[in-house]
Amino acid sequence: MKKSIYAFTVLLAMSFTAFAQEEQKPEVNNDPNAPEIVFETEVHDFGTIEYGGNGTYDFKFSNTGKSPLIISNARGSCGCTVPKWPKEPVGKGQSGSINVQYDTKRPGPFTKTVTISSNAKSATKVITIKGTVSPAESTEDQSPVKKDMSTAPLEKTK
Repeated sequence: MKKSIYAFTVLLAMSFTAFAQEEQKPEVNNDPNAPEIVFETEVHDFGTIEYGGNGTYDFKFSNTGKSPLIISNARGSCGCTVPKWPKEPVGKGQSGSINVQYDTKRPGPFTKTVTISSNAKSATKVITIKGTVSPAESTEDQSPVKKDMSTAPLEKTK
């Protein structure tokens, strides 16, 4: 019995190794007239943000290519990072922005990415936000504040 469990474990480990994927290179559009997305900055550092504070940033970009840029998707690395992108084409020489909102009700350091898919020369582009969210305010003993019920009116019982 032990030998069959061992053999199964080895076989399972080998199957994981056999199906491991190679590092994927970004897709490249070889069309010489393809749009090109160029960001003012690809990384934004919020520094330290208050718990529940403003965690939004607009990544500004330009289309420096020869045809309209169409962003088909922008996907955050987790549910706490929500991007909004222009749904209409961005013409040659025009600018736009991708708004990224981070949920600042998660204390501690963070580094999150947004992967952008488009018809640009580089079909995928990654932008990054990072920073630290301060801990939530709490009482001196780190417990929730207790309501003082001594001044509350008493309910009548029948």
